[in-house]
Amino acid sequence: MTEGGRDPVAAARALASATGVERHHVAVVLGSGWAGAADALGRPVAEIRSVDLPGFLAPVAPGHAGLFRSYERDDGRRVLAVLGRTHLFEGHGAGATVHAVRTAAAAGCHTLVLTSASGSLRDDWSPGTGVVVTDHLNLTGVSPLSGASFVDLTDAWSLRLQALAHDLDPALAAGVYAMLPGPHYNTRAEAIMLRTLGADLVGMSMVLEAIAARAARLELLGLSVVTTQEIDGPAIDPGEVVAVAAAAATRLGGTLAGILDRLDPEPAGR
Repeated sequence: MTEGGRDPVAAARALASATGVERHHVAVVLGSGWAGAADALGRPVAEIRSVDLPGFLAPVAPGHAGLFRSYERDDGRRVLAVLGRTHLFEGHGAGATVHAVRTAAAAGCHTLVLTSASGSLRDDWSPGTGVVVTDHLNLTGVSPLSGASFVDLTDAWSLRLQALAHDLDPALAAGVYAMLPGPHYNTRAEAIMLRTLGADLVGMSMVLEAIAARAARLELLGLSVVTTQEIDGPAIDPGEVVAVAAAAATRLGGTLAGILDRLDPEPAGR
């Protein structure tokens, strides 16, 4: 499948050639501030700049390195880490935003972990809180799918993986993530509206990637770190967002490692 000149199969072939790894099993997209969690993914065996693969652009958001890194686990499984994503607000369309997810699926991955920094819409979630995503609101007005591409999203975020994450780290909260297009942050009035709609978190990523992942039949887990209080908190500093996320994400690297340890080598139906 190609979209906007982007061919994930060609990108996956180039990835295999550049890394020497024919197939990856799990992909982890490391969002703002999450790079420190990569150390827990396994033994790094190869690294390539995203721009050296077909169809990829250099990330522009702070805290996004623009790298693909291949890790080997003790059981031989391969983990593909995407260090930095392309956001919708960069203006390249939904296809560019989900190209890494589609490439991961073409590279053989059966499981995807999406991570991000986010704003809290709840008074009881302070900065640094780790949250498992249970559902989402797509408020971008766009979809990565086109035509008669009907994909059921009622179970988009894996209940099995949510339970596994909570078992490993009972301190994790759980909530609904709302995606806005950005790049501006929301107003306080918009934050109140989002809370009224049922959202617990707000950010500018993850949701379009989640839709593409489910279209590709990937089992999906979302982890987000609260970096701001959206309704009653102070003015938002983008640098502080990355710093708060980085401090918490390094701790959550252990949870990520535990999840990878307990994943089935090859889920049924894949």
